[in-house]
Amino acid sequence: MDFDLNEEQQAVLAAVGQLLAQRAGAERAIELAKKAEYDGELEAALSKSGFLDVALDVEMGFLEAVLVTEAVSAAAGVVSIGAQLLVAPGLTRRNLPGPVAVTRLGHRGPVRFGAHARTLLLDAGDEARLIELDPSKAEPVRSNFGYPMGRIEIDPIAGESLGPGSGATLRNWWRLAIAAEAVGSMGSALDVTVAYVKQRHQFGRAIGSFQAIQHRLAQCAVLREATRWMVYEAAYKGAPADATATAAAYATKAADQIFAETHQLTGAMGFTREHDLHVWSMRLQALRLEAGGIYGHQRAAAQARWLGR
Repeated sequence: MDFDLNEEQQAVLAAVGQLLAQRAGAERAIELAKKAEYDGELEAALSKSGFLDVALDVEMGFLEAVLVTEAVSAAAGVVSIGAQLLVAPGLTRRNLPGPVAVTRLGHRGPVRFGAHARTLLLDAGDEARLIELDPSKAEPVRSNFGYPMGRIEIDPIAGESLGPGSGATLRNWWRLAIAAEAVGSMGSALDVTVAYVKQRHQFGRAIGSFQAIQHRLAQCAVLREATRWMVYEAAYKGAPADATATAAAYATKAADQIFAETHQLTGAMGFTREHDLHVWSMRLQALRLEAGGIYGHQRAAAQARWLGR
């Protein structure tokens, strides 16, 4: 699969890129992380500019929503972009008040954006439930994941049931969102690593000039590009179970390798807060754990492909 962006897609990316250059980036993400805050200003700006509506726009759709999700993730935006741009409209065919959190029934750990979420999409098995939240009742949790985290008290019969079979639909869009966000974070993690190996000198030359370093970075770039095309294909097809589970499984495995390689290639510097790598690499760790992780994605892919469900 390959395609060139049409004029409308190019215009969307150019416009969101300009907005993100002004309102997002590693420096802002680091400042927000110090207080475990959510970027309500960025969310408001994205909403005002219409970027949170692209999935349901009659002239655009979920492929364009993936492009925006990837861009926001690459710019380290601290917003629930995947849930708001992909999961919510994919599941409910409407926009939901953000921030939006997504979790599974029985999950007892912290949830991305859980301390700030106004809407919860709950995977309750066969059905999905839409639950309004009061952020003041959530428990903020400090973490190194690069996202504001929180524990949510969940009433399994609260809110609105989205009907039989909606649980599977939720999981499909959730996996697509995870993979799309991972694509953006992997790309920026690689960008800052490439910049580092170009300026870090050893044995009288930049370490990026060594062939062994180039080979490892090239392999990471291939993993990221393969993930990106899987995500685009799944979005174009409307998030079928096979495509989304495969994309999420591949993204999770790629994220694991890119995390290890970028940190090793940046050496001790990459593990410090003084270097921007952690802004994206630690997000990859959070994304790897969601929706059952790689084994959950792999099981879902096998079931969709060979069991037809």
